[in-house]
Amino acid sequence: MRRSCISSCDAGQALVETALVLPILMTLILNCVNLGYFFLVALNVTATPRSSAEYSIMGFSAPDADAGVPAVIGAGTSSTVAYLAYQDMRGALASYANAQVQICSKKLGYNNAGTSTQTAQCSTCTSSSDSSCNATNSYTPSSDPESPTFVLHRVDVTYTFNT
Repeated sequence: MRRSCISSCDAGQALVETALVLPILMTLILNCVNLGYFFLVALNVTATPRSSAEYSIMGFSAPDADAGVPAVIGAGTSSTVAYLAYQDMRGALASYANAQVQICSKKLGYNNAGTSTQTAQCSTCTSSSDSSCNATNSYTPSSDPESPTFVLHRVDVTYTFNT
């Protein structure tokens, strides 16, 4: 009995197709995962300064104006703004401890006090275990437009993404 050419010529065709398509599909899937991780990191890095600045202004929502503003420096102390910033980054960033957090708050004092160019003094933490946070500032923020009536609290995060 002779076999027909049709059945013997098609043998292994699915295996060849799978071998050709599988690298393309794996590349597509892994790049989708990588893009999703990028957006997770971007979301976390943008949310950290927002929640930290809100905490630096409102504190524990105390009615007393000065008692409600929490301490700023001391990333190792659990009730400071710097600690909150590092804990916000902890969930999504692998090397969150190496990020720099610059905090400008009225709790640190004022530059050009009482003038229209009044700004809050800033302090920079270089790691999550930095207890003094007295590194040189990355840059000086611009003055608040409502100065000297209001003081602008500001939190900036500098994170270097290592690949």
